[in-house]
Amino acid sequence: MWTIFKKELNSFFGSLIGYLVISIFLVGVWLFVWLFPDTSILSYGYASMDVFFNTVPFVFLFLVPAICMRAFAEEKRNGTLEWLLTKPLSDLEIVLAKYFAAWALTGIALLPTLVYYYSVYQLGSPKGNIDTAAVVGSYVGLFLLGGVFAAIGVFASSLTDSQIVAFILAVFFCFFAYFGLGAVASLDLWSDSAIILAQLGLDYHYSALGRGLIDSRNVLYLLSAAVVFNYLTWLVLRSRKW
Repeated sequence: MWTIFKKELNSFFGSLIGYLVISIFLVGVWLFVWLFPDTSILSYGYASMDVFFNTVPFVFLFLVPAICMRAFAEEKRNGTLEWLLTKPLSDLEIVLAKYFAAWALTGIALLPTLVYYYSVYQLGSPKGNIDTAAVVGSYVGLFLLGGVFAAIGVFASSLTDSQIVAFILAVFFCFFAYFGLGAVASLDLWSDSAIILAQLGLDYHYSALGRGLIDSRNVLYLLSAAVVFNYLTWLVLRSRKW
């Protein structure tokens, strides 16, 4: 399992595409957070990272599928999946190795953004006038959200041998899981059950963590969502034996 994990990381950073994907993520977030006048932190009258934490989930919708699209699709296209499955590893270990590699890459992409917190901390008047608890909660939420999106991306990659198709499927699934359920819940159809439907959306739990209180219910929900999609990926691999 550890060998596959390292192989995935080395493959990602062994090509220009890996660095390009993370660079586009960092540049895109930087533009929204610091440069564009409508969203720039510098145009605010107070020290806040709300723009950053509101922007990153949108960027994650494309970054994480781009990281995950090759997980199984490339193995299928190159004909190496069957060879991989003959190794002394269970299907679950293969799924988890690829999943944790994708999640780790998402975390690596987030690490440089800690500079933003330091910058806002220094710019505060007085220095340090920033809600650190909310920042910590939001970073925890982002990391867990990246984990769910990674599970969705690996699942989408297991469904096809085309990286492009895997990317499109992952973007759609991630978009629906994050925004779709909340949008459906806002329709005037559900009466008192609308809140229950809204709570099934990832955005509800991510936003809750961003308030600065790391509630175990939100953490467990996001972790459970990742488990569900990893289980679905495992079922896809198992289906070859049916």
